[in-house]
Amino acid sequence: QVQLVESGGGLVQVGDSLRLSCAASGRTFIRYSMGWFRQAPGKEREFVAAITKSSGTTRYADSVKGRFTISKDNVKNTVYLQVNSLKPEDTAVYYCAFRNSPWTSSELKGYEYWGQGTQVTVSS
Repeated sequence: QVQLVESGGGLVQVGDSLRLSCAASGRTFIRYSMGWFRQAPGKEREFVAAITKSSGTTRYADSVKGRFTISKDNVKNTVYLQVNSLKPEDTAVYYCAFRNSPWTSSELKGYEYWGQGTQVTVSS
C-alpha cells in the first residue's frame, strides 16, 4: 500500500505560480513513476505530467507544456509540480498518482494509488 498526500494548492490570480507537492509513504518500490492529473468541475480527470523515479524522464500534456514542470526528490519521496502563468482554465483539483512501473503513463488506469487531491483556483 502506498499513501500519497498532496499539498500546495490555493486561490491565486491569473499569471501567478504555485508549487504543488506530493509526499509518498508506505510500501517501498524500486522502480516506479508518479504522475499528476487534474479534474475541473463537470469534466473528466485528465493527465497533466508524469516522471520516472530512476531516470527522471518526464511527460507532459500539451496543454501545460512550457508552463508546468514536474520534478522529484527521491530522498524525500516527494514529487513536485511547479505551475506557472496560471490561467482560469487551470482551475481544478490536482491529484497525485503512483504507478508501479519504470515507465510513465498518461492513462488513469495505469496508476494504482491516488492522493486525495489539492484544489487550485485561478481567479481572473
